[in-house]
Amino acid sequence: MADMTLDDLRGTLIACAGEEDSSSLSGDILDVPFDELGYDSLALMESAAKIERDLGIALPEEAVAEAETPRALLRLVNSLTTAAA
Repeated sequence: MADMTLDDLRGTLIACAGEEDSSSLSGDILDVPFDELGYDSLALMESAAKIERDLGIALPEEAVAEAETPRALLRLVNSLTTAAA
């Protein structure tokens, strides 16, 4: 299974937020906190649920809540997809 990329995550975040304007997600956002990007805990949980469905993995809620940046969330997702492979 291939690693989730920043572009993959960006698409998931946009799909779950229901916003057409993705300007806050453009550029290098790896280390920008989700709250600065306009994503609250509910939006992150919705994104995590979509990631779980798409990739067939289980993301622990506590770990998702602790992932404060896209880099941290990608690291979590990719560690679980590697373990599942």
